[in-house]
Amino acid sequence: MDDRAVRISKFLSLVLRHQPEKIGLSLDQSGWASVERLIEASSRRGFDFTREELQNVVDGNDKKRFSLSEDGLWIRANQGHSIKVELGYAPTAPPEILYHGTAESFLTSIKRQGLIKAKRHHVHLSADVDTATKVGRRHGKPVVLRIEAGRMSQDGFIFYLSANGVWLTEHVPAQYLAF
Repeated sequence: MDDRAVRISKFLSLVLRHQPEKIGLSLDQSGWASVERLIEASSRRGFDFTREELQNVVDGNDKKRFSLSEDGLWIRANQGHSIKVELGYAPTAPPEILYHGTAESFLTSIKRQGLIKAKRHHVHLSADVDTATKVGRRHGKPVVLRIEAGRMSQDGFIFYLSANGVWLTEHVPAQYLAF
């Protein structure tokens, strides 16, 4: 993505995942916002972009962070919200092993309390090591943790698969982690 698309993507992450009120935008209970209202509210706050640019960000984002409704009138973030939304994902049996990328500096805390969702709705997990490594690299020296997701599921933990392939769960206790 070019610099302009990155700026739009970061802006969308802010207003669709964390602070829609920052631009006077309302999300419905499932996290959807009107594309028309998003563009208008953004413009009123001095950040203009076109419907075409928005479509390009949705299509071109390698992490597939956003979805447009089939009719193209609504947009939402696929996961990562710090505000209350109900994304409507059905519980899904995970693969036996999933991965989580983090920074080396967080290991002491993770060994003590496992993976916690902090201000988000869920802990985010990856199906592959490469994706987890990229995520971990954003926070410092990357470390990839191996999660026994199949055993967690058998023990009653619930998993969801987001529209962009990110696995979600409430908490990963330390006993299910390989460091």
